[in-house]
Amino acid sequence: MSGAPGLYRLYHYWRSSSSWRVRFGLSLKGLTYEPVAISLLDGSSESAEYLERNPAGFVPVLEIPDQDHRRLTESLAILMYLEDRHPGTAPFLPEDPYLKARCWALAETINAGIQPIQNLPVLHRHSSDPEEQKNWARHFIRKGLEVYETLCTPTRGKFSIGDQPTLADLCLSPQLYNADRYQVDWSDLRNLVEIEQACQGLAAWGESHPDRFKPADFHG
Repeated sequence: MSGAPGLYRLYHYWRSSSSWRVRFGLSLKGLTYEPVAISLLDGSSESAEYLERNPAGFVPVLEIPDQDHRRLTESLAILMYLEDRHPGTAPFLPEDPYLKARCWALAETINAGIQPIQNLPVLHRHSSDPEEQKNWARHFIRKGLEVYETLCTPTRGKFSIGDQPTLADLCLSPQLYNADRYQVDWSDLRNLVEIEQACQGLAAWGESHPDRFKPADFHG
């Protein structure tokens, strides 16, 4: 593996919500890493070199700084590796078994319920009309956020589960960024508004935000 020795290497796309989850988690745990930009728009993610890292052509991919140059795909799998590998700082899951399961349910509401349906390949398969693509994304994002709003009601404090950020929040905040991109109005979802305000108060939120990784030549 080339690059800085001893550092995680994260292949990511700046605006990918899955990538942001991992950047957020790395920053929350105070872990230094080497970001490597992979565009989802210019064919970089479909190159033979990248498909060797992830046959699905998706981001993120985490390369582990060890002798075997191991790699991990899928954002939640990566986050759970980081949780197990670095358990002492900023735990991503509550200790209580019930709250841990609730946390997973909230994370999967986004990871399995919203995010895949508003991904670019799905939008392009659904329609070639950009406006219809946006309408599709808006429908499923809003519906999923309403579910999250209800599910987090019994458990939320400052964040989705109590007063510390968890895996659920690592998924929620990037999805709310996507909601804004697609002009979804979620201002009436008071739980989400207040949780997002709490997330924005974290240094890790700003350190991992897409605007910090946006290419200088990107327009759109």
